[in-house]
Amino acid sequence: MLPTTEFALLRRIATEQSMGRAPSLVAGVVRDGELVWSGARGFVGDEAPDNDTQYRLGSITKSLVAALIMRLRDEGRLDLNDQVDKHLPGTSLGDRTIAQLLAHTGGLTSESPGSWWERSEGGDWDELAAGLTPQELKHRAGRRFHYSNSGYGVLGEVVARLRGHSWLDALRAEILQPLGMSRTSPHPEGKHAQGWAVHPFADVLLPEPAPDAGAMAPAGQLWSTVHDLARWTAFVGGHTGEVLHPDTVAEMREVATVDDGDAWTAGYGLGFQLARVDGRRLAGHTGSMPGFLACTLTDPATGTGALFLANTTAGVGPLGTTVDLIGIADEHEPKLPAPWRPSPVPAGLLALTGLWHWGPAPFHLRLLPGGWLNLSPVNGNGRASRFRPLDESGDSWLGLDGYYAGETLRVVRDAEGNPHHLDLATFIFTRTPYDPTAPIPGGVDEAGWRDR
Repeated sequence: MLPTTEFALLRRIATEQSMGRAPSLVAGVVRDGELVWSGARGFVGDEAPDNDTQYRLGSITKSLVAALIMRLRDEGRLDLNDQVDKHLPGTSLGDRTIAQLLAHTGGLTSESPGSWWERSEGGDWDELAAGLTPQELKHRAGRRFHYSNSGYGVLGEVVARLRGHSWLDALRAEILQPLGMSRTSPHPEGKHAQGWAVHPFADVLLPEPAPDAGAMAPAGQLWSTVHDLARWTAFVGGHTGEVLHPDTVAEMREVATVDDGDAWTAGYGLGFQLARVDGRRLAGHTGSMPGFLACTLTDPATGTGALFLANTTAGVGPLGTTVDLIGIADEHEPKLPAPWRPSPVPAGLLALTGLWHWGPAPFHLRLLPGGWLNLSPVNGNGRASRFRPLDESGDSWLGLDGYYAGETLRVVRDAEGNPHHLDLATFIFTRTPYDPTAPIPGGVDEAGWRDR
């Protein structure tokens, strides 16, 4: 990046490390799938940390576990609407579904029963399951967002049962190795930062423990580096390699629930935290464990993401800093739009374009790059959606956005094979308002249009 941009980014993390009194922190900016800037402040031992220094990820671990669940879904091994008991018989989770656990809407208790799991040696699945009694179901399923570390302990066991080996083995084989995340591990390996608590009223430190969380490990066990977390940040933005289809990751980024009311700024998808900040819609996850704070966020609209890792229990703001890094990068070096150039039109699609009417309301149907369609109201007010082809006929299309997401648009042709009308979830679109030759529900008055 430009020297002025790099200095602005460095100044932001330097201020955070100094004002927040963090022993050390590292950060990075990702653009279009690549780490384009990284910086570090403070010390690990007597040396500055670098892109290969491990820090604990905390709850960012949850997003990787969610990706394992989505792989199982895409393979047909489970359905997101499956009740947990289908895969883990004998639990007390009742009608809680896989999707609800992913999105923290299952009503399950936030923390595992017993002592504070983040600072305690963890037990096995049987111990966790025994503690999840009916009394640990705090809310009706689907009622509200209630963050649950326990829910991800359950999801880790679902992965283990369906794969026939531990969730960690599945993670290594299915995500870490394919993405080249060789420095992400359940325990520190090689160069790593010690987790510290900083005294609130004096500049002294207290080491924090880092026990194995056992069955709760899927909620926050992993350690990683700038290099590896940058690869994961790119993954969240859609650079998924062969691990998941980009459409599946986009589904994970969709809002499943909100955390702060009608005009939401914070929400949750299927394993990703979501935030709306200054017109941006960001996806990723924060993380905290005793001695560590972390964050990764990406803006799929611009392709810019950022990450943050620090070895302190409190004091710095990982979310705010990460948001600021994205903003600084895009403000100093805004991404230029790709130059427009003509592109080929698949056979027959040009005849679909132009003016259509839903009743008296005019709509424009336009071609998009890649052979997709965009149907939108002429005046900008009303239901709009993009559509992708369902087959090679050019006559069946799947809605991708808004009201028509998941609905089918069918092109109905006349005897000569020309597009006559569109059938979209029973709504009929015609070239002229209420075309009497089309199957308008309820029919069209024989007298036609009149002045009174």
